[in-house]
Amino acid sequence: MPGLVLQARTRRAGEAPDDHVRVGFTCSRKVGNAVARNRAKRRLRAAMEEVGQAGFRSGLDLVVIGRRATLGRPYGALVRDLSKALDKLDGLAGGGR
Repeated sequence: MPGLVLQARTRRAGEAPDDHVRVGFTCSRKVGNAVARNRAKRRLRAAMEEVGQAGFRSGLDLVVIGRRATLGRPYGALVRDLSKALDKLDGLAGGGR
C-alpha cells in the first residue's frame, strides 16, 4: 500500500498465548528523524484503532511498517490503506477477519 507495509505471522503452539492478536509498529530512519518516525507510528496506531481488531484470527502477529508517504498521506486514505492490506492478508491466508 502507498502509506504502509503490513507483515503477518501465525504464532506456533507454545510461543505465546493464542487468544489475542499482537500488533507492532515500526518506521525506519528513511522515514525521517525521530520526531517524524514517532508521528508516523502515532498515525498508524490511530488508523489501527479505527479499523479495529474485532474478528482477527487469534494467534496472529502483525507488524505495520511506516513509509515516507505515511506522514503526508491524508488520514482517511491511510485508514483505507490499512483496511485494504488487512483484507489482502485475509485473502492470502484463506481466512476471514
